Amino acid sequence: MNDVRTTARPANPLRRLHRPRWAEQEPTWADAKPGLIRAALNRARARTTGGWYVLAASREVRPGKAFGRVVAGRELVAWRDTDGALRVGPGACPHLGAALCDAPVHEGRLVCRWHGLALGASGRPGWRTLPAHDDGVLAWVRLDGTGDPVDGEPTDAPVIGPRPPLPGLDAVATVIGRCEPDDVVANRLDPWHGAWFHPYSFTALRVLSAPAVDCPPAEDRFLVEVTFTLGKRYGVPVVAEFSCPDARTITMRIVDGEGTGSVVETHATPLRPGPDGVPRTAVIEAVVAHSDRPGFAKARTAGPLVRPLMRVAAARLWRDDLDYAERRYALRARS
Repeated sequence: MNDVRTTARPANPLRRLHRPRWAEQEPTWADAKPGLIRAALNRARARTTGGWYVLAASREVRPGKAFGRVVAGRELVAWRDTDGALRVGPGACPHLGAALCDAPVHEGRLVCRWHGLALGASGRPGWRTLPAHDDGVLAWVRLDGTGDPVDGEPTDAPVIGPRPPLPGLDAVATVIGRCEPDDVVANRLDPWHGAWFHPYSFTALRVLSAPAVDCPPAEDRFLVEVTFTLGKRYGVPVVAEFSCPDARTITMRIVDGEGTGSVVETHATPLRPGPDGVPRTAVIEAVVAHSDRPGFAKARTAGPLVRPLMRVAAARLWRDDLDYAERRYALRARS
C-alpha cells in the first residue's frame, strides 16, 4: 500500500468533468495485454475457496420464508431458524422429492407442502443441513465434493476480503450470465475497459500499476485512478485497488479519495447449465459503502430507499459486462 498517496479530502468531493468524446479517448488496448490478464486469472484460481459459495444476499433469506437456488448443480434451500441463524439444506424433500424452495417455515423448520414433513437444523436420515455462513451482507454455503479444483480442502469459514468498518451501507445485486465463473473474474481483471465500455459510469480511468506475470502475492493487485460520473457534468475521483481473495471473487476497494475503505465485491457463483447446455453463472455483487462524513449517517437511515438505486446501478454495469464475459466464454467454447 506504500505507493498510494493519501490526499487531503476536499469539502466538496464533486469535480467538474473534462473528458474527451468517446472515440477520442486514449486507447488502452496496448496495455490490456491478454497474457497479463490470463496470468492474473491463473493466480486467482490458485487461491482456493475452501468449498464456499455465495448463495444470495443475506437480506434475501428472510425469517419465515424459504429461499431456493441451484449452486454448482445442486438444488438448495435456505431459511432462518427461530434464532435468526442461517440454515441451508438440500432443496428436495427426502420423502418424495417435493421442492422445498416454497416451503413454509414454522417454528424454525421447513414444512413440506406435499405431506407436511418438518425439516429442521438437525435434519433426518437422507437429508442433512450443510455448513452455512452469514457475514451480515452475504449468505454462504459450503459444498463438499464438487470436483472443482479451486475448492480445495474444506475450511470452517469463507475467505472474505477487506471491508470497511461498521456501520456501513450495503446493497447486493444479482444478475445471471451464460458463462463460467472464470469469465466473470477475467472481466474484472481487465480494468482497462472501464471508460470505453462504461462511459456512463467511469471517466479519466488510468491504470496506475498492474501486477507482473510473475508477481509475488503482496503485489498482486491492480491500482486504478478513476472518476465515477454523476450525470454529464460532475464526477468523484478516487483511487481503487482490485484483488482476488479467492478463485471466484474479485474485490474493488477505494484506497484514496471519497469513500476510502468502501468496497465492491463481485462473486461468481456457478449454477447449472441452461436448456441450451451452456453454463449459467450468478454474478452476486455486494457494494459496501463507508464514509466518515456527517451526512453519511442520513444515507444509512435512508437505506431502504438508497439500496434499490445502488442495485440498479450495479445491474446496469453487469448487463454490459456480461456481454464481455459471455463473449469470452463463447470464443473459448468454439476453440
